[in-house]
Amino acid sequence: MLLSLVLHMYSMCCVLPAAVLLGTAPTYVLAWGAWRLLSAFLPSRFYQAVDDRLYCIYQSMVLFFFENYTGVQILLYGDLPKNKENIIYLANHQSTVDWIVADILAIRQNALGHVRYVLKDGLKWLPLYGCYFYQMYLVIFPEGTRYNPELTKVISASQTFAAQEGLPVLKHVLTPRIKATHVAFDSMKNYLDAIYDVTVAFEGTVDDKGQRKEAPSMAEFLCKECPKIHIHIDRIDKKDVPEEQVYMKRWLHERFEIKDKLLIEFYDSLDPERRNKFPGECVNSKLSLKKTLPSFLILSGLTAGMLMTEAGRKLYVKTWIYGTLIGCLWVSIKA
Repeated sequence: MLLSLVLHMYSMCCVLPAAVLLGTAPTYVLAWGAWRLLSAFLPSRFYQAVDDRLYCIYQSMVLFFFENYTGVQILLYGDLPKNKENIIYLANHQSTVDWIVADILAIRQNALGHVRYVLKDGLKWLPLYGCYFYQMYLVIFPEGTRYNPELTKVISASQTFAAQEGLPVLKHVLTPRIKATHVAFDSMKNYLDAIYDVTVAFEGTVDDKGQRKEAPSMAEFLCKECPKIHIHIDRIDKKDVPEEQVYMKRWLHERFEIKDKLLIEFYDSLDPERRNKFPGECVNSKLSLKKTLPSFLILSGLTAGMLMTEAGRKLYVKTWIYGTLIGCLWVSIKA
């Protein structure tokens, strides 16, 4: 009986945030759709300003659960972000939580509404959100897929490719791909301030034998199984990034060599004082509730209000059904 109660409480840790995050989707999409129609005859800057604000509200609610609800500690190293900048964010990719980490940094620069992502093509088919994500999205994960120590064939193929190309073989990251990074930089270089080279490590992902384990999934993260996230940031001025693709490919691999060395020290260091941390001083960055709680109350309150009336419930269900169908049709046409 006690075990069943414990398991039930554990599952509820994940169910509550998942229900709110998915349950508020129709509310958010309705608000965005209404503004899209109202702003059709206005200059695009008006649409973009409100769209960014709406997006900020939703992402702030997401961070309410991923930071305040879970109580995770965010430890920052290196070039700590201060002022809002136009950046490309390059990071290692190991978990479905990685895009949340980008938001964690963005909200600390008051830039949350301006974050855009290079997403996997399949994510455009997400119900309701797929169409919205597909039109926006700059966060780049150059590895192209997540690093999972259990997928030995993926790691082996990546290392074999590096060896064939005459590049150093990497241990804790995959060999980066250049295309998305080069296209993004070439398109944005006239507006860009810098590139943030970000290396992320989730504490608690090494077993008793010292072997690296798979990074926590969203569900595990929301069930409070990740006590700390370590984030190392290197700010690279755009003038220090080579523009030609052939030189940028070498530069990008060198950046991932640096990431690999950081992660080797984090996971594999024989010195217990250096293990589970990056070099240098760190800052324990706590996110204030006032940054996230209002967004949670606004979206959950509007959704609850809609569900309290019969007309609201019908609109809610129709938004799920027709919003998903229209979104899928839209991305099919645009693909």
